[in-house]
Amino acid sequence: MKPAYVVMLVLGTVFSLLGLGMLTGGVAATVASSQQADNGFFSAPPASFSADSYALTSPRLDVAGTSGIPAGVASIRLEATSTGGDVFIGIAPQAEVDRYLTAVHHTELVDVSVSPFRAEYRDVPGTARPALPGDQGWWSVSATGPGTQQVVWDVQPGTWAVVVMNADASPRVAVQLRAGVRLGLLGPLAIGLVIAGILLLLLGIALVVLGAIGLGRGTPVPPGGAPAGIAPPGPMQPGPMSAAVPPIDEWRPYPARLTGEPDPVLSRWLWLVKWFLVIPHLIVLFFLWCAFFVTTIVAGFAILFTGRYPASLFTFNVGVLRWNWRVAFYSYSALGTDRYPPFTLATTDYPADLQVDYPARLSNGLVLVKWWLLALPHLLIVAVITGSTWSWRTQPADWPAGAGTAAVTAPSLIGLLVLLSGLILLFTGRLRRTLFDLILGLNRWVIRVMVYTSLMRDDYPPFRLDQGSADPPAPVARP
Repeated sequence: MKPAYVVMLVLGTVFSLLGLGMLTGGVAATVASSQQADNGFFSAPPASFSADSYALTSPRLDVAGTSGIPAGVASIRLEATSTGGDVFIGIAPQAEVDRYLTAVHHTELVDVSVSPFRAEYRDVPGTARPALPGDQGWWSVSATGPGTQQVVWDVQPGTWAVVVMNADASPRVAVQLRAGVRLGLLGPLAIGLVIAGILLLLLGIALVVLGAIGLGRGTPVPPGGAPAGIAPPGPMQPGPMSAAVPPIDEWRPYPARLTGEPDPVLSRWLWLVKWFLVIPHLIVLFFLWCAFFVTTIVAGFAILFTGRYPASLFTFNVGVLRWNWRVAFYSYSALGTDRYPPFTLATTDYPADLQVDYPARLSNGLVLVKWWLLALPHLLIVAVITGSTWSWRTQPADWPAGAGTAAVTAPSLIGLLVLLSGLILLFTGRLRRTLFDLILGLNRWVIRVMVYTSLMRDDYPPFRLDQGSADPPAPVARP
């Protein structure tokens, strides 16, 4: 592979992922900004707090020194509802609060757990009785009176404290508190994230496509046209032993051919550590599959307007599937060889290979529905072949949420058969060929569906399990 195109592919993938993340964050910030329009706040549900002392205080609130929040970018709203008489709530510098409550018995709120709700307090002893809180002039914001009292404070640099007391400075404080926040920079931040995300995503997609074109340009295009079907049979001879001829479409060879010839001798134990040996390939395949997703979308638009799959993108995507199949054949989709897979998109002499015929023409409209609607029956079958998790629920209506729900994770059908094949290899030193042929047939089914859903062919995958190392030849139609 040419290094320049590889670098473009890697950078394009990174830029695309970063752009997609920024765009997602920008959309989420836009939705959040719309919810706090008209002076709205993001508010937490109310919670009850109580203390036997004269005052209930918050922990130290360090702004700009520790949290790094500049002044004027956020507002906090606090609501206090007394369960008894009048209530006082105020926010002031920590130094003023410490001076005010010197030698006064008060309670500091240390920690709050949301689910389930639990508040932790620290009791500060004292013998003095505080002056009326409403008479103090150093509060930044404060409110006092019956019912629900509310303060709105624009966050400022410094060290601050929130104080809740009875308005008459009597002991035993019991209130319901509710907090809310409004972020002033959320709107501009959302716009900046959306714009930056779109630009970065477009740049990443362009680099991915150019890199894929460059990598796919040097690979020969597979033969075009649909595969030849079976020749129509001649007239049937009458007689009681005459058999019906299978429909041609059901038995013709599929234009995606997956092969895998097992090694005559395999190591008994090497398959136990192949998960570690394939890590370099998995890193490369991460970038290749990201590029595969992007180029498939680009190819879909090209098919929609021109009816043709761009040849360089086609060879690149076939190369990605081929690379993936070689790694799967080496590791835990077949355990067919101990020969390490090559780092290339092209066809080699490796015992596992994949070939897909290049289509001369593709349906413009079929590209819109074949990858999800028409492929749905096959996708359900593939889910059974490759799925690995089952869950069930035995939960009466009056049970708590989640109670009685169980989930079991187990190997997929292919994984289970490969595990069985590996255990046989471990104890006997031989590969059970009939089991291997079944595993290859299941992989062949999955690959055919992948080729169809990735828009490479309009030929519908057959509902048959073609076992063995190579695709079976076209059967001879006989009366």
